[in-house]
Amino acid sequence: MHEPNPISLAAKASGEPTFREIGVGPWAQVHPGEPRPDDPQSPNYDARYDGELLDEGDRRNVLDRYRYWTVDAIKADLDARGRHGFEVAVENWTHDFNIGSMVRTANAFAARRVHIVGPHKWNRKGALMTELYQHVEYHPSIDELITGWRAGIAAEIADCEVQLAQLTLDPSHPDFGHECIPDLAMQRVEVRERLRVLREARIIALDIIPGAVPIETYRFPERCLMLFGAEGPGLSEKAVSMADDVVYISQFGSVRSINAGAAAAVAMHCWIAQRAM
Repeated sequence: MHEPNPISLAAKASGEPTFREIGVGPWAQVHPGEPRPDDPQSPNYDARYDGELLDEGDRRNVLDRYRYWTVDAIKADLDARGRHGFEVAVENWTHDFNIGSMVRTANAFAARRVHIVGPHKWNRKGALMTELYQHVEYHPSIDELITGWRAGIAAEIADCEVQLAQLTLDPSHPDFGHECIPDLAMQRVEVRERLRVLREARIIALDIIPGAVPIETYRFPERCLMLFGAEGPGLSEKAVSMADDVVYISQFGSVRSINAGAAAAVAMHCWIAQRAM
């Protein structure tokens, strides 16, 4: 019989850990005497609240402002607040267990969408239910994803060009010179800025291969689709060939790569550091 490790013995004797309580208890317990917000007759009625959560408490891994809210209400609020301009995609040919972690990180950084290429099945345990609040789309092939993504960007560009044409007044127009002109000028500036962002949109492959540039020196565009490969083989040749840029994360240890979930987290945070802050 092995002698217990002294560190293990000391850890057990330390009395730790004491964890802080996460979430809130039942509404009646946390807000005694206050009317329930799911009661239509209540002065603080709010349709976003979930009756079952109000009854039992809300211990979910959500921000405090979303306590007791339904899943649909949280997802709609994230959309209304505005998700960020980047999207992430992962090739699922090896049923990568990192996908759940990637979805969770995408939710934390308010990614526009998560795309899963290949088989529909993936390990949801690592996502901790965050896939419920995130837009997750499935694609049978990398070609279908990228072709569709580029078509979507092209459609947005075309829509902006139509808007810009409608906002351009000829000097002979009866409204030319009226008070509405400054408003039109501001709208034109906003539409031109959206056009610029869309025209600079790029597809970025994240992999360590010849010709890739270090992420530390790469300037992420505001609208982009980041591609990540499965653990081990990395991205498929097709994914790399269809990307506009190839970027790698500098590493200094003995292994060739970090896992896909970690790589996605690093890349998403790089976008946040450059664009959202």
